[in-house]
Amino acid sequence: MDNYELVIPCLLGLEGPVADELRKMDAKNVRPQNGRVLFDGSDEMLARANICSRYGERVLINMGSFVAQSFEELFQGVKGLPWERVIGRKDAFPVKGACLSSKLMSVPDCQSIIKKAVVERLKQKYSVSWFEETGTKYQIQFLILKDNVSVMVDTTGVPLHKRGYRANATAAPIKETLAAAMAYFSRVRHDANFIDPMCGSGTILIEAALYALNIAPGVHRRFEAERWTNVSGGVWRKERTRARELEMHSAAFTAHGYDIDNDAVELSLANAEKAGVKTRISVENRNISDFEQSGEYGCVICNPPYGERLLDVKQSEQLYRTMGEVFSGRRGWSFSIISPDDDFEKCFGRKADKRRKLYNGMIKCQYYMYFK
Repeated sequence: MDNYELVIPCLLGLEGPVADELRKMDAKNVRPQNGRVLFDGSDEMLARANICSRYGERVLINMGSFVAQSFEELFQGVKGLPWERVIGRKDAFPVKGACLSSKLMSVPDCQSIIKKAVVERLKQKYSVSWFEETGTKYQIQFLILKDNVSVMVDTTGVPLHKRGYRANATAAPIKETLAAAMAYFSRVRHDANFIDPMCGSGTILIEAALYALNIAPGVHRRFEAERWTNVSGGVWRKERTRARELEMHSAAFTAHGYDIDNDAVELSLANAEKAGVKTRISVENRNISDFEQSGEYGCVICNPPYGERLLDVKQSEQLYRTMGEVFSGRRGWSFSIISPDDDFEKCFGRKADKRRKLYNGMIKCQYYMYFK
């Protein structure tokens, strides 16, 4: 296919990391917006973004955007888009989406109108009266936000945060894309002495390792657009080769995880093996109160359990006090903690050197960073 506009939706707060990594991939015309980043690219960039994106949720082809306050305006707007560039005469094209704060709020009705509009467009282009939809699937997605309609085609399939290494997880696991972004914000180095003292199923450990070693998170998985006949299989092979050539296996990165749950220790090691980074990660059973700052430098990132997830408020506050006692400020060491608790700094015992607002699922959190 020719060049087209692509979209990567992301968790709120991660637009910056998504835009930064796209620029490093040589994407053109990168434009961050709330909850998503737009950019221009060809088949190569479509494949590259799917294979290499750490922080985004999926890669979509943006077919077009317009304003619609009635079903007729929605129908005409969708019908006017160049669907024949992507969808063939035998291909399947199911529709799904969402409506938020708009005059058109019935998702089923909007699905029906969009489907009908695409059919009418393709009828004219292919001179056929009926579509069997037995071929390749092209999933159409729409978002109607404040009467602004965006209509897209999904190239990813299973969301990008599902790397494939975490078939099992402990209670309340952190999303892989968020864990990767935390490593980005904390500037995890290629030679880091990295520590997660409450590692759970090992997601932060693994994402930090993938980040430090520059291993593309999607290099071992498959994507929906690989089934498309209008994107050459050679493009995907080329981009996977490119991604592997950029890996930094000679880097001195090491990671250490600790958890009070023996099952979590075993699970972290199993997940690290699936992710291909087990040789870089050690995991032991240890309480946070026994944390030690060994070595001249270290980078600590953790996602402690808190009231809305696993612990009640009093337990969470006591945990934060313990962390403040054992995480002592020392030259060469940094500590980053994600928490939804507005009183975290008070319990921890000192103000963060930097804070960022992030979302852990639907929970609004702050990412507290200490590095001075």
